[in-house]
Amino acid sequence: MEALQEREHAHAAASNQEQPDIARRLEQLTELSVALSSNRDTPSLLENILRVAKDMTHADGGTLYRVTADGSALNFYISLNDTLGLYQHRDIPPGVTIPDLPLRTPQGEKNLASVAAYAANTGKSVNIEDVYGAEGFNFSGMRQFDQTFGYRSTSFLTVPMQDHEGELIGVLQLINARGADGKGVRAFSTTDQRFIEALASQAAIAITNQHLIGRLETLFESFVQLINIGIDEKSPHTGRHCEQVPHLTMMLAQAASDTDTGALAEFRMTERDRKQLWLAGLLHDCGKITTPVHVVEKATKLQTIYDRIGVVDTRFEVLKRDAEIRALEAKLKAGDALRHAEIDAALAADLAQLDQERDFLRRANVGGEFMQPADQKRVEEIALRRWTDADGAERNLLSAEEVENLTIRAGTLNAEEREIINNHIVVTLRMLESLPWPKHLQQVPEFAGGHHERMDGTGYPRGLTRDQMSVPARIMAIADIFEALTSRDRPYKKPNTLSESLRILGGFSQRNHIDPDLFDVFVREKVYLGYAQRFLDPSQIDEVDETTIPGYVP
Repeated sequence: MEALQEREHAHAAASNQEQPDIARRLEQLTELSVALSSNRDTPSLLENILRVAKDMTHADGGTLYRVTADGSALNFYISLNDTLGLYQHRDIPPGVTIPDLPLRTPQGEKNLASVAAYAANTGKSVNIEDVYGAEGFNFSGMRQFDQTFGYRSTSFLTVPMQDHEGELIGVLQLINARGADGKGVRAFSTTDQRFIEALASQAAIAITNQHLIGRLETLFESFVQLINIGIDEKSPHTGRHCEQVPHLTMMLAQAASDTDTGALAEFRMTERDRKQLWLAGLLHDCGKITTPVHVVEKATKLQTIYDRIGVVDTRFEVLKRDAEIRALEAKLKAGDALRHAEIDAALAADLAQLDQERDFLRRANVGGEFMQPADQKRVEEIALRRWTDADGAERNLLSAEEVENLTIRAGTLNAEEREIINNHIVVTLRMLESLPWPKHLQQVPEFAGGHHERMDGTGYPRGLTRDQMSVPARIMAIADIFEALTSRDRPYKKPNTLSESLRILGGFSQRNHIDPDLFDVFVREKVYLGYAQRFLDPSQIDEVDETTIPGYVP
């Protein structure tokens, strides 16, 4: 009777001691749940999981394994031991590697000899009171560890980390549970095991969610790259642009964020801002996937499916042929040698004039920064020459449509084609604004959609002014222009040198087309030079005298 009463008193005392410990563990589990939901740093998260598990059970040490990508083995991740003062991480020390623990035997069967592999393969926890007296498992590695470090491994608790679908994430292993006072070694209790199983399950689900989010973000960025590949396949002359604008955008954004003086002293980029801006850079021209190839690829003013300057050349050949025929007919009528010489001289002058006009139109057919009004007028005058076509009909040398194209003031696109290519930003905005962006990416359309706006409100598609645009959108506008100025793969122009590009960009700043404060950072922090050294051909990188850059005050 007395023995029974003593056992009841002991059980009651243990129960009374366990109550506050359970409350403590529940609080730890709750705190870990909050950390799991907010922490995006997987390495620190895994270490935190092991430390909480060790503290929750008063374990002297613990080890965490992660399953390899192919699911064939357990990969050592981190190990802690208070008595030995041990902190071993997979990256510490450099050059030291711990072999993976295979989940299959050489014969292809499940590895059930190792406790960690057994838990991983069966999905069951293993709670051992004294490993030296346990049977069924191979503890040779543990015994070697004890001998090396003068340690005594006793109680073991090994718990598989499985997510909500039963997929293995890793294995959590704890060693040598101690009493609440930190003394002695005891077995891990059933309560210990249940709490660690709950922790392991919760942790596995959180890690799975993190990996899922990461994979979805990677998948989304891959879709973005897929769009750029599609644009590149349509036009290899824009693929490099879609690739390099994001890099230049981030370089200028970082420089602006680091600035602690001037108008941008308060501007700072968060990690969320950087992620949004990078995606916006990748997507800023996604609407070009709908732009007709003959517009995107228009290398010369008369190019559609082919360069029609060859047709104009043929007309000149007809004019020259007709001039020669008229000269021969005149000779037949004249019969006088002196008159023949005059006719030959006049023919030579006519042919030379035709060659000059043909060569001039060939040059006019090549796009440039600016076509002089006098050259535009000369195209119109040459167009009035008359020639006879294959049907015998007399026509002007150039049609109205050909005159319109050959007198394009800048570049190679006429007004209608310019409208078509400008529409890519409208399509870009429509595409991006149709997507259900999560909260942390909701500014991507605004960042991407502003790269053709101007600070004075004369840009497109919405005619926004500087005050109506975010700093990242204004950053992207500068990156877009500078990449285009320095690009060496545009079919309609030669690449500008570094100094030429800065001179042109400075003009945009003076005219309030780009943000002058950001342009100041672009030059002052030498963002242009960092970009040039990384992406430009060495022949483009010339000496830059910053004192001569328009719109910049050194």
